Amino acid sequence: MRTAYRVIAALIALGVVIQASSIAYAAFALSHAIDDGATINSDSTVGDAGFGVHGINGLMVIPLLAIVLFIISFFSGVPGGVKWAGYVLLATVVQVALGFASHAVPALGWLHGINALILFALAVYATRRATGPSAAAPAAPAHAAQG
Repeated sequence: MRTAYRVIAALIALGVVIQASSIAYAAFALSHAIDDGATINSDSTVGDAGFGVHGINGLMVIPLLAIVLFIISFFSGVPGGVKWAGYVLLATVVQVALGFASHAVPALGWLHGINALILFALAVYATRRATGPSAAAPAAPAHAAQG
């Protein structure tokens, strides 16, 4: 379960990287089209690949991974694993809420971007916690190395 915790936490961090890449592509595709004289309206498909990946990954994949990470954290034996998986889940919930709210209040997009960095950092930290010694693994006595 420790390996599952580590892999899922790493996948969440990777998911945030994909989020940043896909939304950057979408924004630059729109900008490029406008620079070339295109008019953007509700029928436009410019940047759809980026927006689509960002939407699916952010609304389904990452939240599902965060829920699974939280569930697995109870059985993983990772020191502080439940707490850090809880933080990842909380940051994911905040991220989704900010994503929806930013459509109505675009200025919240700043917080959406900042929270993405927080989510990335939390997922990386959770991954690193799962690579250290297990809470159940006893420490070797200091005198065992002497001989």
